[in-house]
Amino acid sequence: MKKYILTAITAVALISGCKKDLLETAPYSQVASETMWTTDNLTDLGMTGVYAQLRYGNASGGASGLELYQMDCLGFTGQTTGVEALLSGTITPSNTYFSSHWQNLFEGIQRANGAIVNIPLKSPSSAEKKARYIAEAKFLRAYFYLRLNQLYKGVPIYLEPFTAEEATKPRATEAEVWAQVIADLTAAIAEPNLPERYIAGNAAYGHVTKGAAYALRGKAYMYTEKWDLAAADFQKVKDAGYGLFANYNTLFKTANEQSNEMIFSIQQIGVPGYGSTTQFYCGTRSSFGSCWNTYHVSPNLVDLYENADGSKFNWDAVIPGYSALTVAEREVYFLRNNLTATEIAAATTRGAKMSLYLPTGNEARILAAYANRDPRLAANVITPYSTYVGVFAGANAVVTSRWPYRAEAATNGDLRTDTQSFFYYLYRKYVYEGVAETPGRDYGPTDFVLIRYADVLLIWAEALNEQGLTAEAMAKVNEVRGRAGVALLQNTNAALQTYVTGQTDLRERIRNERRVEFPNEGINFFDEMRWKSWKDKVFAPGNGVKQIWGRVTSAYSFKGDYIYNWAVPAVEIERNPNIKQNTGWIN
Repeated sequence: MKKYILTAITAVALISGCKKDLLETAPYSQVASETMWTTDNLTDLGMTGVYAQLRYGNASGGASGLELYQMDCLGFTGQTTGVEALLSGTITPSNTYFSSHWQNLFEGIQRANGAIVNIPLKSPSSAEKKARYIAEAKFLRAYFYLRLNQLYKGVPIYLEPFTAEEATKPRATEAEVWAQVIADLTAAIAEPNLPERYIAGNAAYGHVTKGAAYALRGKAYMYTEKWDLAAADFQKVKDAGYGLFANYNTLFKTANEQSNEMIFSIQQIGVPGYGSTTQFYCGTRSSFGSCWNTYHVSPNLVDLYENADGSKFNWDAVIPGYSALTVAEREVYFLRNNLTATEIAAATTRGAKMSLYLPTGNEARILAAYANRDPRLAANVITPYSTYVGVFAGANAVVTSRWPYRAEAATNGDLRTDTQSFFYYLYRKYVYEGVAETPGRDYGPTDFVLIRYADVLLIWAEALNEQGLTAEAMAKVNEVRGRAGVALLQNTNAALQTYVTGQTDLRERIRNERRVEFPNEGINFFDEMRWKSWKDKVFAPGNGVKQIWGRVTSAYSFKGDYIYNWAVPAVEIERNPNIKQNTGWIN
C-alpha cells in the first residue's frame, strides 16, 4: 500500500476537491460521486480515500493539530504548553476542538459507507477484491465509530452515504454504537478474502487484516466489559502470527515500521501532506526543520518509570531530603554546572535553594536519578543532561538538554527549545534525529502505529485479570516487561517490590505498564477515560503543565464528571435538532 499511496491519495485529492463541511454530501465531489468506483483503478483510489481519513484531514501539508498522538496531552502521561481548554475548564460546546474531531470522524464514516454501498453496485473489480475491500471498509467504519463513542458516548448511526438534508437521525445510545462497531468487525472477520496478516514487504501491507479486526473488536468488548470475549479475540491476534519486536529502542524507526508487532498503522511517506507530523509538534529547535516542542512529557510519567530491578522510583532515595523541599526549591538540583553570577541570581529569584548547589557536581548528581531505570524511559524521553542528535548549520550535532539554556553549537551545544524560559521533559519517541531520518519537519516517513501487539498483550492482561485469572494476566504483562529489560512481576517473594498481591494490585500495575509503554502514541487519554481514572490522575491537586521539578506553569481545573463525555458540537445540534446534548454541557 505504501508504494502507491502517494499517487493514489493525490488522485483522490484531485477528484475530491475541497471539503468545507462534513454534511456537504458523500466523501467526494458531485462529479466524483458519479464516476467513483466505476473502474478497477477508481475502486483502488476510492479505498485509498477511505484510509486517508485516518489522518484526520491532514493531507495538504503542515499539521492539522488533530493527530492522534496529540491526545496524550489530555492524559496522565503528556502535557502541552498551550493548555487545551478542556483541561483548563474553559471549553464550551462551540469550541472547534469538539467539532473538528466529530466532523473528521464522520467524514471517515461517510467514505467507508460510500465504499460499502457502491463497490457492489458499480465496481468491475474481481469478486475477491470487492469482498476484501468491503471488509476493509467495515473495519474502518468500525474504527471511526469506536473513536466517536470513546469521546461522545453515543452518536447517530449512518450505514449509508447521506446528504445534509438526510442528516436528521438522533443519537444512538453508547451501547448501540458498540453493538454496531462489533457487528462491522464481526463481518470483516467473517470475510474469507481478508487475510490474517500481511508480512513486511507485501504490496498490500498497510491494509486491514483479520488480526487488526480481532484486536479492535477485542477493544470494543473491553468497553462492554465482556472480558472473556475480549480475551478470546486477543488470542486470535496472537494466532495470526503477531508478536513483540525484540528491541523497544528501535521499534519506532522507519526500518522497523513493518515488524510483526505492528498490527495496524497509518501509512506515512516523506512527502509534504502525506507524512508524520510528530516532528513538527514534538521536536525541538535543535531538530531537523527547527520544530516546536508544543507537546511534551509530564513529570507524572517520568516518575512512574521504575528502577530496572522493578522497585518504585523514589526521589529521596537518589537525593535525600528532596521531598521535604518546596517545589520551587527543588529546581536547584536541575541546574547546570558552573552557573554564571547572573544565572545564580535568576535561580535564586525563582526560589531555588542555592545553598544546595554543587558548581562542579550538579549535573552528575541529577543524572543519577535517571540511571538504572526502566530502559523505556531513555527510549521515550529526553531527560536532563541526556544527549540528542540534532542539527546545527545543516549537519548532525550532538546536543545536551541543559538548564538554563545558553546556546547551540556544532559540538557540545545545548538542546534548544521554543520554551527556553521553562525546562520540560521532551519526547524522544517518534522524534527524528539528525539530517537523514526525515526530509521535513511535517512529513516524516515513519508509519504511525494505531494498534501494536504490546497494546494487545496488556489489554489482554486486563481482560484476564478482570476474570480473576491473575497468573495468566501477569504472564502477559511480563512479556512486555521482559522485552523492555525491567524486572518481571512475581508472586513468590513478598520481600521484593515486584511482588503482586492479587487482582487489585495487578489491575493498577497493568495500568501503569500501559502508561510507561505507550507515551506519544495517543493511547493514554482513552485509557484514563475508560478506567474512569482521568479525574483522579490528571486533575489531582497540584497537577497541571509542570516543569521537570514539578512547578506548575498552567493549572488544570476539573469542572465536573460531565466532561468524561465530550460535548456534542453546538454546530451539529443547530443543524440537526434531533441530536441532544450530553448532560452537564450548556450550549
